Amino acid sequence: MPDRAYPTLAQAARIWARIGLLSFGGPAGQIALMHRILVEENRWLGERRFLHALNYCMLLPGPEAMQLAVYIGWLMHRTLGGIIAGLLFVVPGMVAIMALSWIYAIWGDTGALEGLFFGLKAAVLAIVAQAVIRIGSRALKNRVMIGIAAASFVAIFAFGVPFPVIVLGAALAGFLGAQAGLAAFRGGGGHGAAGGAPVADADTLLGDGTPDHTRVSAGWAARISAVFLGLWLLPVAALFLALGPQDVFAQIAGFFSVMAVVTFGGAYAVLAYVAQQAVETYGWLAPGEMLDGLGMAETTPGPLIMVTQFVGFMGALREAGGLPPLLAGTLGGLLTTWVTFLPCFLWIFLGAPFIERLRDNHTLTAALTAVTAAVVGVILNLALWFGLHVLFDRLRPVAAMGLDLDLPVWRTLDPAALVLILAAMIAVFRLRAGTVPVLAGCALAGLALHLAGIV
Repeated sequence: MPDRAYPTLAQAARIWARIGLLSFGGPAGQIALMHRILVEENRWLGERRFLHALNYCMLLPGPEAMQLAVYIGWLMHRTLGGIIAGLLFVVPGMVAIMALSWIYAIWGDTGALEGLFFGLKAAVLAIVAQAVIRIGSRALKNRVMIGIAAASFVAIFAFGVPFPVIVLGAALAGFLGAQAGLAAFRGGGGHGAAGGAPVADADTLLGDGTPDHTRVSAGWAARISAVFLGLWLLPVAALFLALGPQDVFAQIAGFFSVMAVVTFGGAYAVLAYVAQQAVETYGWLAPGEMLDGLGMAETTPGPLIMVTQFVGFMGALREAGGLPPLLAGTLGGLLTTWVTFLPCFLWIFLGAPFIERLRDNHTLTAALTAVTAAVVGVILNLALWFGLHVLFDRLRPVAAMGLDLDLPVWRTLDPAALVLILAAMIAVFRLRAGTVPVLAGCALAGLALHLAGIV
């Protein structure tokens, strides 16, 4: 163990605040940032322990990067440390998205802002496509994994198979593959860590042993879980009883609570599910507005899943009832954030103490490998869904012989969107431009197209 003082909770909070303010670029970038600061710079924990925690978080529903922060915060400073780490990871993005939601609601129908968001949509599509390539290059190491990804894509795109069913099927395949000793299911998944020489657990503050405070009893896990379960579900039950199931606030609380349970596979997979339900089932916002919200989340710190706050904001804004629309939108956004992120604390505090004892479990690794492969197919579906709605003004539903998909009406192709998307793709894949420059460049290009009268 290094001859260094163990950080106090206040010192750790400053590090977590730094991570929260710098956590741009989606889950891959956020995980890489945490790896650099926590493993390489501060050496709180080593490579193996970091990846073990990440693998567990990848198996959970919800945003894996935020849950990883809670896990490591708990490892360092018990329950309070996990709460502080999670809050500081989320709060900067929450404040930023709320401010942008207000701006969007007040001035979003102005031509200049519409031009900016027109450009952002092209950039977001390129970034999502990059996520497919990035995660796919790490997850699809053999023909079996490629097959799982392909089957996942066809199932969700062509037949409308629910995402949770796809994830559970992939996890089962990974489990059975591990039990059968198949070589295709060996190796990890996830986003990986930064390059360079690995940091050994023994050379870190936590060391390679098991910290005393992680040796907790089942009773402790049950008590802490009961607290967070109550904080999560009691407000949901109260809204249903007080307002009725048809009220927008009850619908928001119920939908995003279900989402917190069933959306496995990381932020992009969550977005695929949210986009489908919020746009097509509830009608809270249009496909283009969903892309606008994703553009906000891409340009602000914190988890990409923070776009759900924008969804809840717009849904409540448009069904405000007797409340002022902006107040209703604000309450809807805050409610969404509460029921989306609070379960993340529950999953970590309930499972982390036991997962720490399973750092070398090969069955978990195999399940993760298969799930990550399936998520590649789901993200590809998300990219195609976004692309179709950006490029075409109209889509034609097809429902026959088990099919459940939307096909483009080719005469409604938007040439300006096509050119801007191609430019964004070149910037991302050929020029290797960063997320923020691509988003800024496309936004300015969209504004220029608007000023020129093209869009």
